Formats: sequence, C-alpha cells, structure tokens
Amino acid sequence: MAALLWQQFAMHAQGTARIHRKLVDSLYVEAMLLADEARAYFDEIGRNERDQLEALNRVAFSCESLKVTTRLMHVIAWLLTQRAVDAGELEANDALSPSRRLGPVPETDAALLLAMPAQAVSIIGASIELHRRVARLDSSLDLPDAASSPARRMMERLAGAF
Repeated sequence: MAALLWQQFAMHAQGTARIHRKLVDSLYVEAMLLADEARAYFDEIGRNERDQLEALNRVAFSCESLKVTTRLMHVIAWLLTQRAVDAGELEANDALSPSRRLGPVPETDAALLLAMPAQAVSIIGASIELHRRVARLDSSLDLPDAASSPARRMMERLAGAF
C-alpha cells in the first residue's frame, strides 16, 4: 500500500516527478476561488477604494490587479497541464517544455502595498503565496528520479514484505 501511494505521488516515466492528483485538484479549486474573489473585488468593490487613492496609487492599484490576474492564470494553466498529464492526455515530457511550465511573473513592490486598501493587499498576498507554492511544485519536476535512491529501494522492499 505504501509503495502504491508513493508511486502515485512521486514518480513518473522519464524521471519527471508527478504531482499527486488530489494536490493538483485542491490547488485548482483554491486558484479558481481566488480568481473569483479577485474579479469581484477589482471589478466591483475595489473600484470605490481605488478612486479614493492618490493618482499614482490608482495606477499602481490597477497594475497590481493585472499582476494578480497574471499570477492566477499562470497557476491555473499549469494545474490544467498537470491534470492533462495525469489523465494521459499529455505526455510528461511535453509538460516539461518551457511553454507549459509555470514561468516567472512580475514582482510586487512591498512598499507599494502600504498605500493599498487592506482587501487588495490580502488578495495580492494570497496570489503571490499561491504562485510561490505552485512554483515549488513546478521546480520539483526537474529533480532527479528518486526511484534509484537507497531510501526508495528500501521502501519498495518493505512494501513488498507486507
């Protein structure tokens, strides 16, 4: 049982790490909920708050809303790619092409956030954190195949004994 769970979570052909489907699904739900929250805020509630800011901060507010959208769309596209790999619709090696990787997004200046409304800061922060978590998963796809590690072989032997 442990070996089966390990296989489902960790390794895929060609030495590329495979992300567990439940993790991908939960991140996808989180990303979609955050995207909906961001849309509602920046399109509706945030407009009034933006209009109360100084001119330069209004421009910064609009730029940050675009950065949030960019982060979330990159995350969602990456998660959909992982789902396609899991479903067998896309080869794992194809998912490693640069066009299917998460990629960098524009940084947010922390000092700029001091002038932003609290809800905007919360949404911006949540999008940054979600992108960072998914970026760690994306970078794990480049790790060497753990199937040849001594710990992996020991786990397989233990799982085979039971």
